[in-house]
Amino acid sequence: MTSTDSSAAPQKAPAKDPWDLPDVSGLVVGVLGGTGPQGRGLAYRLARAGQQVIIGSRAADRAQAAAEEIGHGVEGADNAECARRADVVIVAVPWDGHAKTLESLRAELAGKLVVDCVNPLGFDKKGAYALKPEEGSAAEQAAALLPDSRVAAAFHHLSAVLLQDESLEEIDTDVMVLGEERADVEIVQALAGRIAGMRGVFAGRLRNAHQVESLVANLISVNRRYKAHAGLRVTDV
Repeated sequence: MTSTDSSAAPQKAPAKDPWDLPDVSGLVVGVLGGTGPQGRGLAYRLARAGQQVIIGSRAADRAQAAAEEIGHGVEGADNAECARRADVVIVAVPWDGHAKTLESLRAELAGKLVVDCVNPLGFDKKGAYALKPEEGSAAEQAAALLPDSRVAAAFHHLSAVLLQDESLEEIDTDVMVLGEERADVEIVQALAGRIAGMRGVFAGRLRNAHQVESLVANLISVNRRYKAHAGLRVTDV
C-alpha cells in the first residue's frame, strides 16, 4: 500500500556547487595601504581586470599620485574616504601600523566586508619568521577591532613583484580565503578569480588564519634560496 503520509521527510536540496561564485564586477574595492608594494600590486591587477578601485593612504595626495601611476581608472584618497566609498576594503598596511589604522577607521568600515592580507612577520639574521598576535592572527585582530564589520582573510601569498609586473598577463597562483560567512568568502573568492591566472580557494574560518599568514615566512625562504617569486597551488580541487 502506498503511503500518503504528508509528514514524510522532504528531499534535501542538492549541495551548492562550491565554484558557483557571485558576480562581483560592480563592487568598488578599496585598498588601504594602496601605495605600498602589495596594495599597489593588488590595485593594479584588480583594476586591470575591470574592477573599480580606490587606493587609500594617510595622505590623499600621495594616494592620488600613486593612482595616476597605476592607471586603469584607479582613484586615490585618504584612508577614511577610501573606506567610506568602497564596498569591499582590502587591508594591505604594514603590520606595525595594522591595529592603529583599523582602530582609526572603525566607523568608516562599519558594515563593510574587510579583507585582511597582512602578514605579521619579524626579521633577523636568520631570515623571516612568523609573529603571533595576542588575538591569534592579523585577521582575528582585525575582527576584534572592527566588531561592526565582516572580516575575511586572503591575498597573503602573492608576490608584489609579480603583481606589479605589467608584462605578465596572468599570475599562476591560488588565493587562500578564510572567513566566517560563506557569502563573504565567496565574494572574496570571486574577486581573486577576476585576476587572470588566480583562483580563490576556501581555506577555513578565521581561527585558521595564523598558519596561512605565517606561511609567508616560508615562501620568503623559498624565494631567497631559489631566486624566485613563489606562490601556491592547491591540488585536487
